[in-house]
Amino acid sequence: MSVVIYHNPACGTSRSTLALIRQMGIEPEVVEYLKAPPSRAVLEGLIARAGLTPRALLRGKEAPAAALGLDDPARTDAEILDAMVAHPILMNRPIVATEKGVRLCRPSEAVLEILPGAAG
Repeated sequence: MSVVIYHNPACGTSRSTLALIRQMGIEPEVVEYLKAPPSRAVLEGLIARAGLTPRALLRGKEAPAAALGLDDPARTDAEILDAMVAHPILMNRPIVATEKGVRLCRPSEAVLEILPGAAG
């Protein structure tokens, strides 16, 4: 099974999620999204498969979010997506994609819902 984790090694939750995947005997494809951000099309696909909205994936605590006014409820999904593509730090993490689905793994244990052999 293909497993991809959009990972930030500086994030404790991201590191915990990666460790859980590896504990299941799976070596995922690790995408350090701050170094290799997903394209807008890939990001839209991940959001859709996870059943989220762009706003739900937005990491509003990051400085660019306030500077861009992304806390304004009038901001559209397209504007939020544009901001995440331009500033990948705005993406909440980690995001894990498998054939069973996509999850924003907060908490880390959410990854168990989409890993093979996991009781999730």
